[in-house]
Amino acid sequence: MATKPLPKDAVLIVNAHSRRGQDNFAEAREKLEAAGIRLIAAHAVEDPEKMAATVAAAVAGGAPMVIVGGGDGSMASTVDELVGKACVFGVLPLGTANSFARSLGLPLDLDGAVQAIATGRRRRVDLGMVERDYFVNSAALGLSPQIGQTVPHGLKRYLGRVGYLLWAVKCSLGFRPFRLTIDDGRTERRMWSTEVRILNGPFLGGVELSDQADVDTGEIVIQAVVGRSKPRLAWDWYAKFFKLRDRHAHTEEFRGRSFKLDTTPRQKIALDGEPLAKTPVTVRVAPGAIEVAAPAES
Repeated sequence: MATKPLPKDAVLIVNAHSRRGQDNFAEAREKLEAAGIRLIAAHAVEDPEKMAATVAAAVAGGAPMVIVGGGDGSMASTVDELVGKACVFGVLPLGTANSFARSLGLPLDLDGAVQAIATGRRRRVDLGMVERDYFVNSAALGLSPQIGQTVPHGLKRYLGRVGYLLWAVKCSLGFRPFRLTIDDGRTERRMWSTEVRILNGPFLGGVELSDQADVDTGEIVIQAVVGRSKPRLAWDWYAKFFKLRDRHAHTEEFRGRSFKLDTTPRQKIALDGEPLAKTPVTVRVAPGAIEVAAPAES
């Protein structure tokens, strides 16, 4: 059966508080219309907390496609409104890391992303879940949520991933490893860890972390940085960033549909960069939960 083409009518909703959202809203609107997308409405949202309500109103109003511009936090905060709805999710990567866009194979420049929305195809993809909350690409516990929760907005806005790296060094000074328990319903594993990544896609923080995770496998990947060494955690990020041959030497991966995670002491969990949960939790995959606008060749 042939896949239906992407809709040509859409609502554009941009997080004007994201790194490039405010600067790019007018340009995105102009380029989408020039590419043949008929915008029913266009919103530059100054308050990120109003993003979900704006998307919900667009979906309830019958928009065949909602195009969200922003970073991974914007995608995570709005995607719940599209689950189970006959509405395509269009992604304009206007954030710092843009991990979800990378996982979808979307161009990270505005022109390329607009062309993917205008000339691409529908692609049904999975979402991850921590308890009842959906995330588009990844969740993490350990050092990453601490960084994401405390990094100054100006540092992130103007220095991008370099700003995250500088802040990570500062946060690591007071960070302590934790005991991790992973239960897949058949086997329970216990280990020391400094960071745990819950991956629906291969990217976190704009870095490709896993060869096994993808957005349409019907499974979730748990990747734990094992041991108590903070220098080992730093090396793991370095090795994965530069794709060194031994980049997976200090991580263990677990792949499946559902896991129970617990830690001692309890750890905050960031969903696509937003701290929204705390251990113990159940994490699982929501297979084929939404349709996205993907590049034609992906």
